[in-house]
Amino acid sequence: MKKIIETIKNIWRIEDLRTRILITLLFVAIYRFGSFVVLPGIDPNALQQLQAQTSDGLMSLLNMFSGGAFSNASIFALGIMPYISASIVIQLLAVAVPYFQKMQREGESGRRKINQYTRWLTIAILLFQAPTYLINLKAQTAGAGAFLVGDGFGFMLSSTIILAAGSMFILWLGERITDKGIGNGVSLIIMIGIIARMPSAIIEELTSALYGAEGGGLIKFLFEILALLAVMALAIILVKAVRRVPVQYAKRVEGGRTLGGARQYIPLKLFAANVMPIIFAQAIMFIPLVLAQLAGDGSSWFLKQFLDHTSVLYNIVFVFLIVAFTYFYTAITLNPVQMAEDMKRNNGFIPGIKPGKNTADFLDTVMTRLVFPGSLFIALIAIMPAFAGFFGVKQNFAQFFGGTSLLILVGVVLDTIQQVESHLLVRHYDGLLNSGHVRARSSNVSAY
Repeated sequence: MKKIIETIKNIWRIEDLRTRILITLLFVAIYRFGSFVVLPGIDPNALQQLQAQTSDGLMSLLNMFSGGAFSNASIFALGIMPYISASIVIQLLAVAVPYFQKMQREGESGRRKINQYTRWLTIAILLFQAPTYLINLKAQTAGAGAFLVGDGFGFMLSSTIILAAGSMFILWLGERITDKGIGNGVSLIIMIGIIARMPSAIIEELTSALYGAEGGGLIKFLFEILALLAVMALAIILVKAVRRVPVQYAKRVEGGRTLGGARQYIPLKLFAANVMPIIFAQAIMFIPLVLAQLAGDGSSWFLKQFLDHTSVLYNIVFVFLIVAFTYFYTAITLNPVQMAEDMKRNNGFIPGIKPGKNTADFLDTVMTRLVFPGSLFIALIAIMPAFAGFFGVKQNFAQFFGGTSLLILVGVVLDTIQQVESHLLVRHYDGLLNSGHVRARSSNVSAY
């Protein structure tokens, strides 16, 4: 405790770090305030049906990622997820379309072009999602008098513009946090939305354990807390696990001879794909929900299975998609051939492995062996909320037992701690942990 207090004092002494933390808190406060600003012309007292719709199932995930703004009919109701969806599409295009592949190789100018295309695609997605959200809002509040000024074309147009502008403003806040605050702004916004739901979920679960029909009492609730901590510990181990591949760098001397230089390591992570495979898979699993809304019918058995995140069929397909997307995302982000060429260009080699193709094959084999257990670990954590629901844990609290929410919480917290620690170490203060330091033991992990 004494060390923690001293570390907090050190953080406050560093003016730049103090300013960044305060700016981050300010932008986060603005985001949370906007989550409660209801769309003009909507009666917040008539949203009971919408809130009931988002209390369980896949809609509850959408509501969680928006920090409750979805169920509040807020100006931030669509949240940051349209931007994440656009980013996923652009990443897929960068694999399949030569034009985007060329932009990726253009360095900073190419990155700016890709970011611009991502923003334009985000706006296009918002212009589709906003009317869909308003149509669903109208269906859920039918007869409740929620639309104080009517639900005609004028209201739909103005509300669509407001919802789209709200999401783009959240994106702007995230970018400002990244530039002037601490941590990855987009990831922090997603994490704050998740954390905002935690107090009410804990209170609901405790009330249910003590006074609910299922009962169980305080002992049941304590076991659930211990299980949650165990899953968090597993997620932290997964995020920080790496396979260190040694690389020897040779020094050239007169006469063309080479002498052994410093040895370094390539950290190949077990969790190299971060939460992107789950986000990819989750996006695919949302398709039945969209189809059901468009068709206005979710009565078929097959569709019901995909609308219920606790069903066996849903989780089997979910696991398969996570494993497949883990291989896919790792393949497009880590290029063994490029890594081998960079090593050879810098006069480096893996001891016992010939430079060039043999090195590329070796790195590819190591990554393939890491991806499979890593994907299974990610899939296990992703379906943990379904197991928690099977043992009687309420939906809102079960979401914190795994899935994207838990991995985002763990990853973003570790990433933020790493950045704070780097500021402390540069100014010769002790880090946040007793030994090893986060900088040396984990790598940059973010929600996006």
